[in-house]
Amino acid sequence: MDRKSAVIQVQKLAGGYADKVIFEKISFSIYKGEVFVILGVSGCGKSTLLKHLIGLKKPLSGSVLIDGVDMVTAYGADRLKLLRKIGVMYQSGALFGSMTLCENVRLPMEEFTDLPSYAMDLIAYTKLKLVGLESYLHFMPSEISGGMKKRAAIARALALDPLIIFLDEPTAGLDPVTASEIDTLILRLSKSFGITFVIVTHELESIFTVADRAIMLDAKTKTVIADGNPKYLRDSHENQDVRNFFNRRSQEKTN
Repeated sequence: MDRKSAVIQVQKLAGGYADKVIFEKISFSIYKGEVFVILGVSGCGKSTLLKHLIGLKKPLSGSVLIDGVDMVTAYGADRLKLLRKIGVMYQSGALFGSMTLCENVRLPMEEFTDLPSYAMDLIAYTKLKLVGLESYLHFMPSEISGGMKKRAAIARALALDPLIIFLDEPTAGLDPVTASEIDTLILRLSKSFGITFVIVTHELESIFTVADRAIMLDAKTKTVIADGNPKYLRDSHENQDVRNFFNRRSQEKTN
């Protein structure tokens, strides 16, 4: 990764719902090629922060710069250019059940490009091949497993060759073997194509496998209480709550 090239800059961000502030004064940068994880206990604002980063929710204050352009204030053609630079995989996969995998992967191209149909089909095939699903081009989401749905959703996120891919709980609900395969896929895509990944997860195995760096949100202080490599946060961070979060597996086994 290039530490000098910040592809996302979050500056003094505050977010929440109605009159409830979930986080405030959050600032951090994410660098090109980095696999970056957002973590924390339930209710700390991980998913809310993700919605702000991808432009689904407007912050109470602050800014989110994607490749130097503020997602908060971008409008019209400028906003469309920004949206083309990101791909998103939602927790459930969010595939359209009435469409084949090929048709699902084509959707971003249909929305943002004027490519001919045969070109979109070829690109969809290529993206599905990247995630090991080229043989399932004409399958419906109901005909494939949960892990395959996640892979197909990642293929759709790749459709426009984005600068950044956001993944919401990519291994949640999967068995350990399938989860490990998803982690391996993320690492392969990151190393092969230099894609920046921003991942919301609470799965410790995945965090230690894929993350170059992680931030931890805290519901009490409503801000970021840790930023660094997960192993450092687990073993050496000065905040006991941070260390406890990463060491909770051994504690759960004891109890």
